[in-house]
Amino acid sequence: MPPRVRVIGLGNPLRGDDGAGLLVAQELAGLARPGHVAVEAYEGEGVGLLSLWEGADAVWLLDALHGDGPAGVIRRFDAGARPLPVSTRSASTHATTVADGIELARALGRLPRRIVLYGIEGEAFGTGEPMSVAVREAVPKVVRTVRAEVSAALAGSC
Repeated sequence: MPPRVRVIGLGNPLRGDDGAGLLVAQELAGLARPGHVAVEAYEGEGVGLLSLWEGADAVWLLDALHGDGPAGVIRRFDAGARPLPVSTRSASTHATTVADGIELARALGRLPRRIVLYGIEGEAFGTGEPMSVAVREAVPKVVRTVRAEVSAALAGSC
């Protein structure tokens, strides 16, 4: 039986701020409960997410954004309610973006009942760059918020 809730951190740890989602997932590893919650890191392409979240009732995706906002700004998107904004689809270190995976799942009828994307605006995406201070400082805030949302979802049966 697949876990009811999946928390998936996305990114590339070798590209500075792009590792933010992976770091958040690492900090949330203690949420994992067999049969209930899976927490994992994913460094692959957006379309690969469809197999990762298959069978889950609720999914939280954690990623870095390469948008217009200042580094460290946290954005929350209810991806089940509406398509993600164009700004989340532009630059990515993946060949297909998270938004591409979500929209493909929507078109195929394979979108989880609840899907939330937390993105942290980044500024340092070069190979070998360290994570910026602003992004590193945003990580604990996302960890606290996602932990609370997942706990509430489990208490309310997603």
